[in-house]
Amino acid sequence: MKGKSRIVRHLTLAIAMLFVAVLAACGNNNDESSASPSSPAMSGSPSPSASAEPIQVKLQLKWVPQAQFAGYHVALDKGYYKEEGLDVEILPGGPDIVPEQQVASGAADIGVDWVASLLAHQEQGLPLVEISQMFQKSGLVLVSKKSAGINGPADLKGKKVGNWMGGNEFEILALFDKYKLDSNKDLNFAKQGFTMDQFLGGELDAASAMTYNEYQVVLESGVPAAEVNVIDMNEEGVAMLEDNLFANKDWLAKNKETAAKFVKASIKGWKDAVENKEAAVDIVMKKAEGGSTTRDHQLKMMEEVAKLVLPEGFDAAKIGHIDDASFKQTADIAFKFGVIKEEADLTAAYTHEIVEMAMK
Repeated sequence: MKGKSRIVRHLTLAIAMLFVAVLAACGNNNDESSASPSSPAMSGSPSPSASAEPIQVKLQLKWVPQAQFAGYHVALDKGYYKEEGLDVEILPGGPDIVPEQQVASGAADIGVDWVASLLAHQEQGLPLVEISQMFQKSGLVLVSKKSAGINGPADLKGKKVGNWMGGNEFEILALFDKYKLDSNKDLNFAKQGFTMDQFLGGELDAASAMTYNEYQVVLESGVPAAEVNVIDMNEEGVAMLEDNLFANKDWLAKNKETAAKFVKASIKGWKDAVENKEAAVDIVMKKAEGGSTTRDHQLKMMEEVAKLVLPEGFDAAKIGHIDDASFKQTADIAFKFGVIKEEADLTAAYTHEIVEMAMK
């Protein structure tokens, strides 16, 4: 009997030990706290759950891939969006694509365009709101050859001045207004093509140019910078804000955290692009393959765009923030020259909330 009892006790103990082992194995499979020291749960690295699906976000650009949008391409290439749990698709723009319409229709979640264009579409009733301002200064200038004798805005009187029109002319009109120049009587205000051929061929005395694009085209064509006069809209106090990020209000109401994560990663991408322009251009060129641009042109563009994102004396910690005074100046000019028929409701046109969330 004693032998039999001993066998029973051993058998019971073995079953109990097996049961404990099974429980331990189950715990290891389901409890993150049981993970090995080398796993993310023990290392202290905040890692999204492997089973969590990334949130898809579509960004609609104003134009084709180029250094004007370097920060977004850098953020995508370096995985900054992925780190925030986002699966971002960057949609190229073009002459037939209106970012505001794309975002309003739901074809994209966030768009890039100039503030004046956004204000006009807001007035038309599209449910859009600005969430971040990437360009802190205007990149628009008027260029002229020194031989034209245009040493300042007052000298534009009697000259033929070009602009692309279609919504790009309002800073120039504000400049004329400041110097009491009537665009219909005091000078010839003409439509300008999207190349600089009219200017280079002498058909225009002064031409509109973006510092990061057309102005560089003039220099690349062989005209020395020393032979070019430049009228800067920022220095003249008639500048309007340009590239900003905006979203559909209905989408934003349900996706504030997603928008903040997108802005956070985008700002990180822009900081990298400004600090390492060569690397940023390498990334942009991968997106611009097959296009008509060159690396040298894109590097010049990146150098000039960096001055708009992070102007001299500007606090790098405020990249992406919306400056109230600059926005109001843009809205005031837009109203004065008919971009919008009524004064903009600044409380509804933009919000600081998303950038503030992104900075936490």
